[in-house]
Amino acid sequence: MKVGCPKEIKSQEFRVGLTPAAVNELVRRGHFVTIETNAGQGAGFVDSDYEKEGAEIVGSAKEVFYKADMIVKVKEPQAIERKMLRSGQLLFTYLHLAPDPEQTHDLIDSGCTAIAYETVTDLNGGLPLLAPMSEVAGRLAPQMGAWTLQKANGGRGVLLGGVPGVAPAKVLVLGGGVVGTNAARVAAGMGADVTVLDKSLSRLRYIDDVFGHLFKNGYASQKATAELASQADLIIGAVLVAGAEAPKLISKEQLSTLQPGTALVDVAIDQGGCFETSRATTHADPIYEIDGIMHYCVANMPGAVARTSTLALGNATLPFIISLADKGWIKACSDNPHLFDGLNVHDGKLTYAAVGEALGIETVKPDLKALSILH
Repeated sequence: MKVGCPKEIKSQEFRVGLTPAAVNELVRRGHFVTIETNAGQGAGFVDSDYEKEGAEIVGSAKEVFYKADMIVKVKEPQAIERKMLRSGQLLFTYLHLAPDPEQTHDLIDSGCTAIAYETVTDLNGGLPLLAPMSEVAGRLAPQMGAWTLQKANGGRGVLLGGVPGVAPAKVLVLGGGVVGTNAARVAAGMGADVTVLDKSLSRLRYIDDVFGHLFKNGYASQKATAELASQADLIIGAVLVAGAEAPKLISKEQLSTLQPGTALVDVAIDQGGCFETSRATTHADPIYEIDGIMHYCVANMPGAVARTSTLALGNATLPFIISLADKGWIKACSDNPHLFDGLNVHDGKLTYAAVGEALGIETVKPDLKALSILH
């Protein structure tokens, strides 16, 4: 298979879809890999690193898209990239379609087959290609929240860990999944007074068993959320409904009940955000203020630590990339129903139900057996 990896063009995005190690694995299997020049530079990989492993370096994304049967990226294709996609081409990347009707319609119109990292599943019902970036974003969230809390940035001027004689900051984490537990763990490690809220009792039991008294946990009723939010210095939104738009947990009206300068870090912004007043920002201009409350809503938080993120993502995606390249997407998805869960768009149709529900678009799940016969 001809595999292509363009340079990411989303603002302040420094990750790359393929590492030199991934190129080595693909080339050894007889595949042809094309990399756009400087694609890996932000993650610390130069063109010669890829060339040593057998990749072809080309001067533009247009050449990559033209040559490749499969495009491997990190972030969702931007408008200019979507115009380069063609019928029958395979796209493997993060998509986050539920809050993005423009991208969804462009992918449908392109005729490409798009498999989203964030909806690929595993035997335990987890999301193995979202998990590494959730771990990174979760661990970054307290760091970014602490920065947002600084007075010069509009925050309350509260130190997360406090000092002797002065209480630490109160941190509320909404959601006890991968993002939430990583955020709570780091915030507690920084000395903050941390509470995690979740609606899953089994998850709360897990948190209690694993983390003990490192941080507190509670059931995420509306009353408990509102009460703890009004006392918090930092609120981290860490909820996820796989493939669907994030639920809104704090309304615009509730901002008036929060302490002035409270920091909201919305890690769910890729899926539309879990605060009603959230809107996507970039690393170049990450925070904004509404009603005295500071919002940090960067849509690609892991891009800030591009090398760590690229290596972590590459470890998770490589087995799937190899399977898709070796077998083609139909056979790969037939052999692995968890990879098939990642299919969001195929042949001019939306295939992922949660996205269809969010956007009001009819979904059609393709028949792999019938497609196998046709191909």
